[in-house]
Amino acid sequence: MPAYHSSLMSSDIKLVGNMALLPLKTQFKGPAPKESSDSDIIDEAIYYFKANVFFKNYEIKNEADRTLIYITLYISECLKKLQKCSSRSQGEKEMYTLGITNFPIPGEPGFPLNAMYMKPGNKQEDETMRAYLQQIRQETGLRLCDRVFDPQTDKPSKWWICFVKKQFMNKSLSAPGQ
Repeated sequence: MPAYHSSLMSSDIKLVGNMALLPLKTQFKGPAPKESSDSDIIDEAIYYFKANVFFKNYEIKNEADRTLIYITLYISECLKKLQKCSSRSQGEKEMYTLGITNFPIPGEPGFPLNAMYMKPGNKQEDETMRAYLQQIRQETGLRLCDRVFDPQTDKPSKWWICFVKKQFMNKSLSAPGQ
């Protein structure tokens, strides 16, 4: 069975490096255009996460798939943090902190997927990519808290936390041992 790919790529999507700058439904400011439809790339990544996380190989069919891969890897990082949280409010604080911490972007040492992502062409593209990825990180963390925490018990759901040890494509956004 093949992995799930993004269906959100169209011909008028702007690229940063070779990664699609897709519209987002978000209240966080950044370079992403506003999404008007019901779902965006973050919804798609969360929806396909449980199926895609089992794949060790992933064929990139378009630039939106690169954005999907990044979000999938980021969800794995989020789950590692959320498993240690005892309540939703603590989880939201952890997600905010994780979303704004300094992180490598394609082309920088420490970015795990430099072979698949082009580095930004100039300083402006570099800033745009960093701002876009930060916007994605903040919004993904917020939406993940909605899914992961059980409203009755205010505890993380075991049906999400069970995916903490799974590594999509045998990669991780964090350095080994973190």
